[in-house]
Amino acid sequence: MKIRIFLIIAVVGSILASCSSSKSASGKVYKKNVHASYYADKFNGKKTASGEKFHNNKYTAAHKKLAFGTKVKVTNIANDKSVIVEINDRGPFTPGREIDLTKKAFMEIADNKNHGSLRVTLEIIN
Repeated sequence: MKIRIFLIIAVVGSILASCSSSKSASGKVYKKNVHASYYADKFNGKKTASGEKFHNNKYTAAHKKLAFGTKVKVTNIANDKSVIVEINDRGPFTPGREIDLTKKAFMEIADNKNHGSLRVTLEIIN
């Protein structure tokens, strides 16, 4: 009986995990169709949640759950441009947004520089 319950829990957990993300053959996790935004300039020089100073001209980002130091490939779904950033802060705190990029990283993948958010795919690369 205990083995049967364990197997059911394992199968359900596996199904739920595959619903929220998918894995490539190399084991990389993808999150598709999420919103990315960028930091305002007023945060330059302030400490991030990891203790580093924030600089809008670097390739870093904020995410609510990913570990500090995680490298993430962020790809704009509209134009397939991508950038690699390192997580060093927590956020974003605007509902519906998954990741906050530095302005430099955001502008590198944005077509329309006047919009404050993009639909992106996230790929954890380390």
